Amino acid sequence: MYDLVIRNGTVVDGTGLPKYRADVGLNGDRIAAIGRIGERGKEEIDATGHVVSPGFIDGHTHMDAQVFWDPLGSCSCWHGVTTVVMGNCGFTLAPGSAEQRDLILSNIVRAEDISPAAIGAAVRWNWTSFREYMDVVDKQPKAINYAANIGHSALRTHVMGPRAFEQQASADDLGAMEHELLDALDAGAIGLTSSRSTGHRLPEPDNRPVASNHASWEELSQLVCVMGTTGRGIFEYSRERESRSPDPNVRKAVNDRLRDLAVKSGVPITFGIPGGSHGTQDNLALLDSTAAAGGRMFGQTHTRGISHVLSFKGRLQFDDFPEWAHIRALPIEEQRKVFSNPEQRKRLVAATKNGVYRTGGGEPRKPTYENMYVMYSAVSRNPTVAELAARRNLDPVEVMMDLALESNFNQLFMQFDVATVPKSEAEALATLRHPRTVMTFSDSGAHVSLIMDSSIHTHLLAYWVRERNAFSLEEGVKMITLTPAIAWGFTDRGLLRQGCIADLNIFDPATIAPQIPTIEHDLPTGARRLKQKSNGIMATILGGKVSFRNGEHTGALGGNLLRSTAAGVR
Repeated sequence: MYDLVIRNGTVVDGTGLPKYRADVGLNGDRIAAIGRIGERGKEEIDATGHVVSPGFIDGHTHMDAQVFWDPLGSCSCWHGVTTVVMGNCGFTLAPGSAEQRDLILSNIVRAEDISPAAIGAAVRWNWTSFREYMDVVDKQPKAINYAANIGHSALRTHVMGPRAFEQQASADDLGAMEHELLDALDAGAIGLTSSRSTGHRLPEPDNRPVASNHASWEELSQLVCVMGTTGRGIFEYSRERESRSPDPNVRKAVNDRLRDLAVKSGVPITFGIPGGSHGTQDNLALLDSTAAAGGRMFGQTHTRGISHVLSFKGRLQFDDFPEWAHIRALPIEEQRKVFSNPEQRKRLVAATKNGVYRTGGGEPRKPTYENMYVMYSAVSRNPTVAELAARRNLDPVEVMMDLALESNFNQLFMQFDVATVPKSEAEALATLRHPRTVMTFSDSGAHVSLIMDSSIHTHLLAYWVRERNAFSLEEGVKMITLTPAIAWGFTDRGLLRQGCIADLNIFDPATIAPQIPTIEHDLPTGARRLKQKSNGIMATILGGKVSFRNGEHTGALGGNLLRSTAAGVR
């Protein structure tokens, strides 16, 4: 007898090979049988009309703090994601002692928009080394699986203290960093991450770049090469602005440097590739030239381009302006009166024309109304604010006010960064279809009040597979299962085969899609975040146990901390 039998489903196994009708039998946490199963199961699920696939994998999250207060792993868990990689862009909670807590967190709270109050209320800082941090995470109740990177900013801050934000490392500093890095890898860290993005900054009024930005290229190279001596580990990198420079010679210099590091170190290197930037084609070429030179490198792509989700109940680009700040601090009903007053509206609109907007990181920036969409659907076919302004013969800001008033302030606006969003489907598909890219980069756990990209897996299946027919169902499932599993070295998941871990999804290919996000105040201390569920997923199974049914948690907490070993990540 099997513990669980899934009957009459259409198996899409993650390989990209054609789908087929079969039953799937599970025993314990493993897939035991695939085919026509005569034996009964202790539990059975009728999957008629549904796809049975491996659980989805997300290689780019920031759930390092959230894992301490959210056993579900939301919002990833509501989109079929069963395994995530956290600790990207150099931002982790370890290494670092309790006395260094505020210094370590200064790298994170602005750059990744994670509430310091929520962290303070939920995280007991009872570690110093990364090994100790992993042991603490291992004991947390979890409804999904996690793998953890060690972050360069935390590593540097732990070793150098305040000097990490001012100086280059000495030989002794670098030796101490190497020692901690090797210990973290020995404990099962999946890799090292870093950032040289000038958009990653300390909280204001300090405003200096995060610790990893103060490292020399030689420091970073040496750490990656030390990791290379172990024969395992991935280097994830939030790249410098020069990689998207309009000057091709500038782009070539930084790309050649990264290619040479991949070849010299033998370490797989990965980074995000925005679909519409100056450097996109160069970055895709870099992946191929690195492989030709004997290195390994893969890009991380996105289904729609990174966007900010704005609203009058959440955040707006105008909130910092003096004319807006005191009004936005009022209760909603008082704001309603102001936004209904013609004279007040005129003054507020004028303020948006001359104000100084933020420019970097995950913070709201100057609006481009031709790239700001009114979210009526979480999948596609939304009008822009500019289009509605033309129809109504109003200023775009007035249209936003009217839409807020008409929706009881619930209307959401999706603002894309014109410098990085694909300008056409062809541009988007060039990154998604490249053989050395992985569709990931949700940033789940970070930017929680402004970015909601935990849904990119269900968006891929709803938009690019079902609506646009750009990929077959088999290709789409492979993109979010076996492809990331191979990229990050997961040896026993991402594939629906006998003997593999029984992390599975059962979904309706005709209805799977993200829902419209909502604004909630459910973080520790009541901090605000965006929350987004999905339609069309009948069940998510983790380690052989049904953990979610129709988007509702069953109470099962079978998630694990996955550790990197010489034999792979498991």
